[in-house]
Amino acid sequence: MASQQQLDKMQLRQNYRNVWHTNLMNTISADTPYCCLALFCGPCVSYLLRKRALYDDMSRYTCCAGYMPCSGRCGESKCPELCLCTEVFLCFGNSVASTRFLLQDEFNIQTTQCDNCIIGFMFCLQQLACIFSIVACLVGSEELSEASQLLNCLADMVYCTVCACMQTQHKVEMDKRDGKFGPQPMAVPPMQHMSRIDQPYPPNVGYGQQAYGYPPAPPPQAQGYPPTGYPQAPPPQAQGYPPAGYPPPGYPAPGY
Repeated sequence: MASQQQLDKMQLRQNYRNVWHTNLMNTISADTPYCCLALFCGPCVSYLLRKRALYDDMSRYTCCAGYMPCSGRCGESKCPELCLCTEVFLCFGNSVASTRFLLQDEFNIQTTQCDNCIIGFMFCLQQLACIFSIVACLVGSEELSEASQLLNCLADMVYCTVCACMQTQHKVEMDKRDGKFGPQPMAVPPMQHMSRIDQPYPPNVGYGQQAYGYPPAPPPQAQGYPPTGYPQAPPPQAQGYPPAGYPPPGYPAPGY
């Protein structure tokens, strides 16, 4: 039943939408001093990260964050600090992975394909080194034994490096959770131009040349009344008072 629950959690983790604040390839540049600290003192960093992931509330501590069969059966409630120390020193790899799963389930974080490839390469290299060591013991060849030792050293170096990068990744994610990056500054909006009524086309905001497909705007013409080409009214004539021919002949009538 417990194994089925773990499989269900792994399937659910693949549907998470959020991503880590920084991937494993960029953790060294994201926080170089902390990555070096995690490389040379991994168990101590693992202890601090687990405690921080629990919001410094050790009453919530469970061995391996509840992801292992031994979780809840080691008397964690009586002395959680001692149990956590035992976990990070005796089961270092499980402590790092448990903190990772704890953060992923809390913030719905999925692991990118690049991170999966790095972690998978680490596991494959360790298995290959183990196989070479077994074959070297069975065959008894000195050359094969030396090759297996070199492969073991390489696997250990990759293991320590990847674990340090993973711990730095967890630390950066919790820095983001705790608001240590600060609020993101708001960008100043670009200057906007309003088109006037007398403009036939709106101005090209943000472009250095005329937009493709628009004909060039005609030059402004002098506005008059009436416009050019319209028949002109005849010039006014001199008017007198009274006008010529006034009054008409026979007016007024005789004897009026």
